[in-house]
Amino acid sequence: MAMATSPHTLLLKNPNLTPLKNPNFNNPITTTTTSTNTRFNLTAKPISIKCAATSQTQTPIQAPPQTQTHQDRVFNFAAGPATLPEKVLLKAQSELYNWRGSGMSVMEMSHRGKEFLSIIQKAESDLRTLLNISDDYSVLFLQGGATTQFAAIPLNLVNPNDTVDFIVTGSWSDKAFKEAQKYSKPSTIWSGKSEKYTKIPSFHDLEQNPDAKFLHICANETIHGVEYKDYPSPKNGLLVADMSSNFCSKPVDVSKFGLIYAGAQKNVGPSGVTIVIIKKDLIGNAQEITPVMLDYKIHADNNSLYNTPPCYGIYMCGLVFEDLLDQGGLVEVEKKNKKKAEILYNAIDGSNGFYRCPVEKSVRSLMNVPFTLEKSELEAEFIKEATKENMVQLKGHRSVGGMRASIYNAMPLAGVEKLVAFMKDFQARNA
Repeated sequence: MAMATSPHTLLLKNPNLTPLKNPNFNNPITTTTTSTNTRFNLTAKPISIKCAATSQTQTPIQAPPQTQTHQDRVFNFAAGPATLPEKVLLKAQSELYNWRGSGMSVMEMSHRGKEFLSIIQKAESDLRTLLNISDDYSVLFLQGGATTQFAAIPLNLVNPNDTVDFIVTGSWSDKAFKEAQKYSKPSTIWSGKSEKYTKIPSFHDLEQNPDAKFLHICANETIHGVEYKDYPSPKNGLLVADMSSNFCSKPVDVSKFGLIYAGAQKNVGPSGVTIVIIKKDLIGNAQEITPVMLDYKIHADNNSLYNTPPCYGIYMCGLVFEDLLDQGGLVEVEKKNKKKAEILYNAIDGSNGFYRCPVEKSVRSLMNVPFTLEKSELEAEFIKEATKENMVQLKGHRSVGGMRASIYNAMPLAGVEKLVAFMKDFQARNA
């Protein structure tokens, strides 16, 4: 309907406001003052407003012109939150204002509305396709990061006096072990701490507790850069894995696990989403003290919609899953990741000791590559110069120092090639 051309008056109770000019109107905003209020008279040219409730057809809102290109972006080697696929970001940009003709941004949707239900259901379906997840498992989209799962897992899977086994290969599996002490009786059956977390044990040498209800591992240690290339088979109980930093980076036989959990912010989305894949027959046995928000049954029964979930983060994860499928699935994704890692590790190993990676070669991570310089005093300069070349977040974790290049799925080959070229040039100038 058309607005009348006569002025409309807006009453404001604050008499101290000064007259404004609104750039969206050709005519100025004029004021008249009374003893109790200030009147703002907005005189505008007629505009047309179409309401969804009318029979008029809504004109689709076009995406804003793309003003940035890949040349405007840095190569972001951060460990998490981490780089996202450019295609995904551009699609999200185009849908930000009006998601697929709904008249809303995903940020504005009710999590119980049909629009968001279609988003979360497709995200789950695509993830099931990527990892070949059977109907024997529930897929949950939760909050709180993987760190919250350090408590949720023992609270849901065991009783306070039950024994559980941990293989500690780095900082994150160590933190999981310490949290489990509050809700169970965890035992460290192997720790790599004495060797600065540079190895993974031989499985047949592990002495597992016969009564252990589950065996917990961290599939890829983000800080120390060690990654399981195969997985142990618990003699008793279940295998539980934190896959935060290599989730969806390669095919995984989900059927070997009782529970897989992962923070999304490294490989499949922005921070704020935690994904749990759990066998359905493990759900429903939570300890009495378990908070409602940590009870897997609550979330499974409500299809991850017990309370308002991280809607936009789940939407972004869904776009990433679509992109991974478009690439040919995780077999093809792993090939790309292996190629990137090989180029970087070869540069390190071929530097005659100028660069060094402390991790045993057989368990080097495809995702997180830690390295140091022979001359440690050059590390700050290395990071400074790399930043000038638009390669950022290469500083190692504060607990270990050195450098770390996180080369997740979304890191393009060109980013690794540029880093390697810079490393060789830096060595030539500083060796």
